Amino acid sequence: MHSKLLRLLPILGLVGMLSACAARMSVAELKYNPARYQDKTVALDGVVTSSWGVPLVPFRFYKIDDGTGEVTVISQTGRVPSKGSRVRVTGKVGDVASFGGQSVGLHLREKDLDLKNR
Repeated sequence: MHSKLLRLLPILGLVGMLSACAARMSVAELKYNPARYQDKTVALDGVVTSSWGVPLVPFRFYKIDDGTGEVTVISQTGRVPSKGSRVRVTGKVGDVASFGGQSVGLHLREKDLDLKNR
């Protein structure tokens, strides 16, 4: 019994690591079924179409487009990529509200941002 458990430990560890990884997806997939990804961490690749911030507010915002759609990203790091930057964003999916099954204010709360070469 003990030897079987020892043989399963590496497999269980690998399964745990893979389940903790962010699901890479498209904006279209996210918008099609936002409830499926609510409060889950996902990764999106795209181009920054706009970025902005409000003075004295600790949040910065930017939108990315991956060719299938556009989504807003909320950043608390203070570093916001400029328009035209290619990025990979990993973050938690959220929305402001949901009415009749429709997500309102769908966004990604940035956990990690990688700038890609053009």
